[in-house]
Amino acid sequence: MENKIKRGKYEFRIKRVYDPPATDDGLRFLVDRLWPRGVKKEALHATGWLKEVAPSPPLRKWFGHEVAKWTEFRQRYRAELGKNPPAWQPLLDAVQKDNVTLLFAARDMKINHVVVLKEFLKEKINRNQRGTHKIKRCTEPETAAVQ
Repeated sequence: MENKIKRGKYEFRIKRVYDPPATDDGLRFLVDRLWPRGVKKEALHATGWLKEVAPSPPLRKWFGHEVAKWTEFRQRYRAELGKNPPAWQPLLDAVQKDNVTLLFAARDMKINHVVVLKEFLKEKINRNQRGTHKIKRCTEPETAAVQ
């Protein structure tokens, strides 16, 4: 599985919260709605916690990481992302400045929301680079600080 998406000289990466930070991680954002069990805020070395970019609680509970629901989950989550640019815009802004590592707690590296989020962000970047769709800058303030 490709774990990197390039945008200019910087890229998106995905990594489990339980994996140690690396010097080339760049900006590290937790993109889970719930704080991961057993992880102290200091140990995560996160730039921010973007809860709102994660699937909604009803969608997360419905999916339950069941492989049989994966295709439908992808469609539903992408629809949620499409309706919530203020949630993912900070990630597009951040990757213009440095590598961005998307942190998550799920055990499965291939069937989880971060895989869908990474694909979604890649599509936004590709559209912007082709000039076919401009990504509007969100005007709503977004706090990315770890609380």
